[in-house]
Amino acid sequence: MHLGMSVSDSDVSSFTPLVVLELADDTKAEAITWLLNRIRDKQQNGGAELLVDQVLLPVQDDQKSNPNVFVVGSTLQRLLNGAEEVGLFKEFQDGTMRGFTYANRESFRDFEGDGQAFLSDAECQYIIKHELDTLRAKNEEHVPGYPKLKLYPGKSVVRRLQSKGILIQYFPLHNKEDLKRLSFSWYKKIKLSFQPLDDIRCYFGEGLALYFGFLEYFTFALVPMALIGIPYYLFDWEDYDKYVLFAVFNLVWSTVFLEVWKRCSATLAYGWGTLSPLGFNPVTGREEPVYPSSKRQLRIYLVSVPFVLLCLYLSFYVMMVYFDMENWAISIYTENPNFASGILMFVPSIIYAVVIEIMNLLYRYAAEFLTNWENHRLESSFQNHLVLKVLVFNFVNCFASLFYIAFVMQDMVLLRQSLATLLITSQILNQVMEAFLPYWLQRRRNKKVHKRMRRLMGDKELPLLEQVQLETDMNTYLGTFDDYLEQFLLFGYVSLFSCVYPLAAVLVVLNNITEVYSDAFKMCHVFKRPFSEPAANIGVWQLAFETMSVIAVVTNCALIGLSPQVNAYFPESETQLILVVVAIEVTDSLLSSQHDL
Repeated sequence: MHLGMSVSDSDVSSFTPLVVLELADDTKAEAITWLLNRIRDKQQNGGAELLVDQVLLPVQDDQKSNPNVFVVGSTLQRLLNGAEEVGLFKEFQDGTMRGFTYANRESFRDFEGDGQAFLSDAECQYIIKHELDTLRAKNEEHVPGYPKLKLYPGKSVVRRLQSKGILIQYFPLHNKEDLKRLSFSWYKKIKLSFQPLDDIRCYFGEGLALYFGFLEYFTFALVPMALIGIPYYLFDWEDYDKYVLFAVFNLVWSTVFLEVWKRCSATLAYGWGTLSPLGFNPVTGREEPVYPSSKRQLRIYLVSVPFVLLCLYLSFYVMMVYFDMENWAISIYTENPNFASGILMFVPSIIYAVVIEIMNLLYRYAAEFLTNWENHRLESSFQNHLVLKVLVFNFVNCFASLFYIAFVMQDMVLLRQSLATLLITSQILNQVMEAFLPYWLQRRRNKKVHKRMRRLMGDKELPLLEQVQLETDMNTYLGTFDDYLEQFLLFGYVSLFSCVYPLAAVLVVLNNITEVYSDAFKMCHVFKRPFSEPAANIGVWQLAFETMSVIAVVTNCALIGLSPQVNAYFPESETQLILVVVAIEVTDSLLSSQHDL
């Protein structure tokens, strides 16, 4: 995307627009002038030293056009200096990864000529975001034009404007040519091959590339489970108690799976230069308002914790209603076994699966609101508290009924039926909500924008205006949280109880194959392009998956202990379950110790 635009007070005649910045349409002129001057001003004066210009969107017939839309770019010199500021790691001539420094720029492998192609678009946009985020208030007491909107020395200007609704959004622009090439190699042709992770990383950044790397790895890791599960299901599907061998394979797989992923993740991160910590020192050395930790703790323990417990109680209540419906359906089938009553047997599970998805969705919004309200200082702290809230509820909501059926009712027939229904129903709902619905809505939105722009502009070709208008109206990508959560739940279904329903791995493989294509399409054409997020691993989700793996080992051991085959070997013993659990736990610990050594 090399589209020239005039810049009123710059020593260059044009620049490549990389980031769109949209202010509220009623923003005071003084505030706009002040902000633009701060963005353009020299670094030694406290500015960001970036290039910025206004995009005058055409007046539309049906709605008022926002005049306060701007594009932001930068000179190459400023971007290279910014790369050093953010601690960007690049490949050195000797093949090692080192923090980039402008003074040693010629010693880096891909630096040729003036370095025009040295930084990717995603890296350039990340640097611009860093410069905007670290634009600090100086001696201003308030935002010009807004006497009541106070500014504190050293506090981020951009975040202050965002919190007060003056800055609506800022996001990176898509690069049409790069996006076209990425789309073709990524999802536009059906092929049995690995995803272009390096290209995804160059366009979207390491955080998103690691998610797709994990999704790919998870899918391939499930193939052995699926290949074993198909014949196991076909030849033993009527004998619900012959699951011991599959359970043993399951608990070993769930442990090895995450250990191998750690190595794959580290290999990817090292190749991308993010294995070493990236970022900048946020300490400004100036006084700024800090939310008291005691108030945060009170909000957590007096509001958030009781709310989570209340939601868990509601989840258990809904589960008991489901069991009542299940008993009602079974009684009808017992009294009059026919095709209609046989179909009715699946209705309670389907209804329960739909209710679970609705409850998970509602709780997700409530948990995010509560975590925001707790007012955490660091993004990492916010993410950790949000993940904990959501995982606890989702785990109980999705798996409590299966644990109850397996270990209280000890009904393997009902366990297989419930697991299959929950898994299939949740996958169908997810595909509709995540793939088909966004695709349909975005196509409608795109057609409206294209039609409106053509009507207003006639035969004039103004691709930048059309692109900015289109991307401004796109949905904002909220990060990989929901994507990892979906994979976490699928991993739970497979690792916990797939020994009684061996086709679970097959269904998850099919789901993840479609997930790759639907997620790729959404990232390229449904959502605004997200800013690059340097990442060395999948963060707190690694701990979440490891916790699920430990639960899976114990669960499979318990299922083995309850199986008729094991009971046949210990007909008089009441401790066979404990012996089996201890023996396999010791084996698992030895395997883990060997890996660590």
